[in-house]
Amino acid sequence: MKITTHKLALIGFGNVGQGLATIISSKSAELEELGLNVQIVAISDPIKGSIYNPNGLNADLLLETVQSGNTLDTLPAPYTGWSALRTIEDADIDTVVELAYTDLKTGEPALTHMETALRRGLNVITTNKGPVALHYDRLMQLAKENNAYIRVEGTVMSGTPTLLFGTEHLLAAGITKIEGILNGTTNYIITRMMEGKSYSEALCEAQELGYAEADPTGDVEGYDAAAKVVILANLLMKQSLKLQDVDRKGISKLTPEDIMKAKEENECVKLIGRIECSTKGCTAEVRPMRIPISHPLASIQGATNAITYTTDILGEITLIGPGAGRMETGYAIIADLMAIHKEYSRSAIGQFEEEVKI
Repeated sequence: MKITTHKLALIGFGNVGQGLATIISSKSAELEELGLNVQIVAISDPIKGSIYNPNGLNADLLLETVQSGNTLDTLPAPYTGWSALRTIEDADIDTVVELAYTDLKTGEPALTHMETALRRGLNVITTNKGPVALHYDRLMQLAKENNAYIRVEGTVMSGTPTLLFGTEHLLAAGITKIEGILNGTTNYIITRMMEGKSYSEALCEAQELGYAEADPTGDVEGYDAAAKVVILANLLMKQSLKLQDVDRKGISKLTPEDIMKAKEENECVKLIGRIECSTKGCTAEVRPMRIPISHPLASIQGATNAITYTTDILGEITLIGPGAGRMETGYAIIADLMAIHKEYSRSAIGQFEEEVKI
């Protein structure tokens, strides 16, 4: 089998980047069996440092360095201290893995990183929701104009193949509705409330366990789930939704009484993100909903995520899996890289067939 080398630049080396490096180190043989030689050649992180070696970097050494509290630019390498933009513009790479901090108001700085990479004809893989939820059409157009690929599997349910499954297996089945538990923090809080905790008690517990941030607004008020709804609608249902198109309500006003009343009526409460399309149009919402205990999403507990696709041909199909995590989200990047690798392979076959015809 022909082995293709994929040279990566990581913009950000936090939990997800380190999870990716761990997978590249531990699964290199398995990846080569699939035809991929994956090399990290550059990293740019404002806290952990920046390093570039066109011949590749040792993933284990990178991990040992940051986990011991040292910065990457203490390692021997031809180039250190490059900014994210210089790394994207000057490094000898084919794929940028964008993992920098970003927000849901502007998508920056990740948006600029991604646009710069695409204009250079580099592939982009990201787990950042902001740029994808806010500017997906624009990014896809840039990718098309510059013969590059953009993949975003990790933006919705971490390594659970939500988007790949939808785009590769369900589009011809006619997706009419998507609904899911798309935020693990809120599902954990609701699960604990079902067990008798108050909202504030459950939130504090989630923060102690690292599920919720010190400022949990993005999760508990539904912004995170709304961004994922936009991504699902635009990628899988061919919509052009914006965040403001999502009817959003969080769980901060949810009471134990709301939970108990639902239980008494053989139902449960979940924060559900939903998109439903018909000949009359498309509606998108995120809000606490009461669903029957027979519903596929009713049994999802703790920080687990789940999504149910409703289709014309296959009816309902539900995926359940992790919605966050260092290794889980790192694997989403590997899945996207394998998808890009398959596209390269198809292109090579097509080119060969054209040459044969000539």
